[in-house]
Amino acid sequence: MLSCDICGETVTSEPDMKAHLLIVHMENEVICPFCKLSGMNYDEMCFHIETAHFEQNELERSFARINTIQYRTSDNRKDNTLQCRMEVNSSVHSAGASNHPKILAQSLPNDGTLKQKAFYSENLTEARKFLKSKEKECDLSKIKGSIYKTMYSPPECPFCGRIEDCSQDMENHVKTKHANLLDTPSEDHDQPLYDCPMCGLICTNYHILQEHVDLHLEESSFGQGIDRVQCSRDLELAHQLQQEEDRKRRSEESQQEMGEFQKLQRQYGLDNSGGYKQQQLRNMEIEVNRGRMHPSEFHRRKADMMESLAIGIDDGKTKTSGIIEALYRYYQNAATEVRRVWLSTEVDHFHSSFGDKGWGCGYRNFQMLLSSLLRNDAYDDCLKGMSIPCIPKIQSMIEDAWKEGFDPQGASQLNNRLQGTKAWIGACEVYTLLTSLRVKCHIVDFHKSTGPLGTHPRLFEWILNYYSSEREGSPKVVCTSKPPIYLQHQGHSRTVVGIEERKNRTLCLLIFDPGCPSREMQKLLKQDMEASNLKQLRKFVGNLKHKQYQIVAVEGVLSSEEKVARRQASQVFTAEKIP
Repeated sequence: MLSCDICGETVTSEPDMKAHLLIVHMENEVICPFCKLSGMNYDEMCFHIETAHFEQNELERSFARINTIQYRTSDNRKDNTLQCRMEVNSSVHSAGASNHPKILAQSLPNDGTLKQKAFYSENLTEARKFLKSKEKECDLSKIKGSIYKTMYSPPECPFCGRIEDCSQDMENHVKTKHANLLDTPSEDHDQPLYDCPMCGLICTNYHILQEHVDLHLEESSFGQGIDRVQCSRDLELAHQLQQEEDRKRRSEESQQEMGEFQKLQRQYGLDNSGGYKQQQLRNMEIEVNRGRMHPSEFHRRKADMMESLAIGIDDGKTKTSGIIEALYRYYQNAATEVRRVWLSTEVDHFHSSFGDKGWGCGYRNFQMLLSSLLRNDAYDDCLKGMSIPCIPKIQSMIEDAWKEGFDPQGASQLNNRLQGTKAWIGACEVYTLLTSLRVKCHIVDFHKSTGPLGTHPRLFEWILNYYSSEREGSPKVVCTSKPPIYLQHQGHSRTVVGIEERKNRTLCLLIFDPGCPSREMQKLLKQDMEASNLKQLRKFVGNLKHKQYQIVAVEGVLSSEEKVARRQASQVFTAEKIP
């Protein structure tokens, strides 16, 4: 309900109020409801009331705020009502006003708020009639003074009697201090009360309580639905993040594996970067660019290399001969700390060149072993007419052995191809090549340490037995008829050409290393060789601490039948293991 500020007329809606103002106060003569002033338009009259009758106008507004307020909820389809009643009695004037209007407050909203615009117009009309009757009985100025003194006194709380400065403070006081009284139904009602089991709200009707509880359940189910949706989204997000992390981890692992694989390919010469010929030319060009090789020397070496590759024979530029004979002379005349020494048959030393540096040790050791066999008449039948092959020729010979059926597993690991690559070879490839040439040999695998601190004393004992098996008497220096031994360990291979037995009964191997350049090996050929020159050959038990060692020892010549049998046996490669 809306009340006109000028005449107090009440209407139900804003459009009705606008029509009322237009018809009654704007088109007709506007009269002040307090002093009967006329002859003004609507805006001037509003200004007059606000300035001349501010207290009286504020009185009616305060009167409306504490007047009857009703909040009523109804359902057109259900006859359900929730009502709360409150009565507040107030008097307009204590002297001669026994029949003052009664203010009824009922049906407050559930939140306990006071609606200023909703009040009963009849109470305001009764107050106006009372004011008009008093004006007739006494002077207008006295009535105004009486009204000001009585009705504009500070508002008093109808529940506890507290006095506030203004009506707004009183309204806040009632809402905060007496909210429970506003929400509690009047004791005048005998209808049963129903408490909400979820929030404690008191309802006077069971159906309303049921609807109220249903709202709780709907909110709860809605919240649970939101939680389920949020949980589902969180799980989906977590799954996506996990998948992304797995993909990233697999990608990183794949890249790492690829990097390691490429590193191994480069390490073992399987990266398709060319073979012996390409590396030889490339390294010689580097030497020319650095000024360490004259261009004419480059072309001369290139021509020699091309000739060597064409005929398949090593050019001998890395070979050093006569070392075994020089060692024999040395041990005869010096080496007083040595009790006995056993030497292999004469063998040439081959070192790495520009073309095979970093990967050609296996090929160079095979050349050393073959140089000894070619000097032994016992092997003329199987090696007749052979010369020391160059590295590309050795690669071709191994490929031919694979084609015959030797060591298919090893061939598969190297993609059945060695020529044009820098692929390493080890004990298995040397065994395969020698067997294909009908040279009888076998592999012994010292697969773990047999001494303290990772040493291999059993390896030294085996080599001693290999060289001392022949009965040569008891001279200090024994030149045996045994070929040298191919010695392989992780990343490198060397050739064993003899063994020392010292006066303190310790053993020392004599080893040719293809990594040792010719200028160092040629120092052993001097007549006045010193013990310090042997340092590069001597290897004591404490010097060999690799995890695993393999040796290829030559034993004689194979017959054609034995060669076929060994080819069949190489389908599944086996070796003698010590221990």
